[in-house]
Amino acid sequence: MVTDAKAAAAIDLSTDLGGLRLRLPTLMGSGCYGSGEEYAPFVDLAQLGGVVLKSVTRLPRLGNDAPRLVPVASGLLNAIGLQNPGVDAYLANDVAKFADRPCAVVGSVAGFSVDDYAYVTERLAARDEIDAIELNISCPNVGHEGETFACDPKLAAGATRAARAATKKPLIVKLSPNVTDIASIARVVEEAGADALAVINTVRGMSIDVERAAPALANVSGGLSGAAIRPIAVLAVWEVARAVRIPILGQGGIETARDALEFVLAGAAAVSIGTGNFTDPRVPLAVAAGMRAYLGAHGHASLAEIVGAANPGFLGAR
Repeated sequence: MVTDAKAAAAIDLSTDLGGLRLRLPTLMGSGCYGSGEEYAPFVDLAQLGGVVLKSVTRLPRLGNDAPRLVPVASGLLNAIGLQNPGVDAYLANDVAKFADRPCAVVGSVAGFSVDDYAYVTERLAARDEIDAIELNISCPNVGHEGETFACDPKLAAGATRAARAATKKPLIVKLSPNVTDIASIARVVEEAGADALAVINTVRGMSIDVERAAPALANVSGGLSGAAIRPIAVLAVWEVARAVRIPILGQGGIETARDALEFVLAGAAAVSIGTGNFTDPRVPLAVAAGMRAYLGAHGHASLAEIVGAANPGFLGAR
């Protein structure tokens, strides 16, 4: 057991996420942390592993009609609709701001065709300010009658191959939980060239406003995030960790160090915190401190020693 403060500080929390080396295993979820500067008055960004930026598309998007956010029991429903200025405006006005971030910066790419994913990935990854790319394939595919890339093996593989061809930077593909077999999607994405997988995106859901007798979201349905989906996300990480050898970024309802440790023990090399930041911007700091304390109390010198330790079928390196 590590009781000395100096010894505890020496515990290694660094991790490698498909070539993206992080000093700390805590990434801030896309769409939940802005560019980082919004939280800088409250949190030292140097105490984060990194920030995943809001997803960008080829063309500008206004997003869905309001209301777009609805609090629900133990979570949050959102249907933002990928509001963003488009990649041209983003590169011209926003990306340079990320140069001085004291943590990793991951650009997030969304699209509605394979060509969209290739084009936006190439444009975004070409900038020195961007350390890695998150491929958000959980978007409606207009060219295939509303199917979602992440829910179809061929579409998921196609988008991944296109993005892989467009950059040599670490490529993290974000998977959807709204599938029958997430492990099978993970396998084809790994084969298509992903360096790491983000598991999971939000879970589809809806809420009814009983006073209006109508859906609470203008979009009718949305993505459920927060503590309510954590057991779903932990299971998904467990299953994916038994199917692929590339690193996993675990995400979904993480609010405490113990939450994060569930993901790591299931097979995640790092974790992403999203909705929890809305409640308390200090959550990532508490998560890192709690993980370090746990490792010391259990006689471990590094986080890597426990990745997948609770998962007998874990395929990744430990």
